[in-house]
Amino acid sequence: MRNRLVKAVSVALLLLASAPAGAHHTGSTLLSDTTVTVKGVVKSWLWSNPHCLLTIEVKGADGQVVEWVMEAQAPNSIYPAGYRNNSFKPGDEVTVTANPVTNGRPYGRIESVVLPNGSKLGGEGGGRRGNAAAQ
Repeated sequence: MRNRLVKAVSVALLLLASAPAGAHHTGSTLLSDTTVTVKGVVKSWLWSNPHCLLTIEVKGADGQVVEWVMEAQAPNSIYPAGYRNNSFKPGDEVTVTANPVTNGRPYGRIESVVLPNGSKLGGEGGGRRGNAAAQ
């Protein structure tokens, strides 16, 4: 009887512990049916698990610079779409198409990026699909 109780409690704890991970990956904070396209200058490119992050500085119509953080999938997921750890360097001018967050902050999930040479990385879903010509 004691063994069954220990197993039941263990399973319950595992299920409770996994709930935040599921919520994190739902994408409910993103407007997945909407895209924004912003042109800016690369501030940084973080090639890391669990998500890569591209930070760009975008000049608004009022002349103010707004820092956008664009999230991509993990390196192994976006590598087939042409992304590399050296795809972006500070000062590069890029055009990013992304799914914005629901709260209006300058944050989104990358769908594609047009590089300074005109080539395109990525596609829908954080860059996992699309043209991998730019390597």
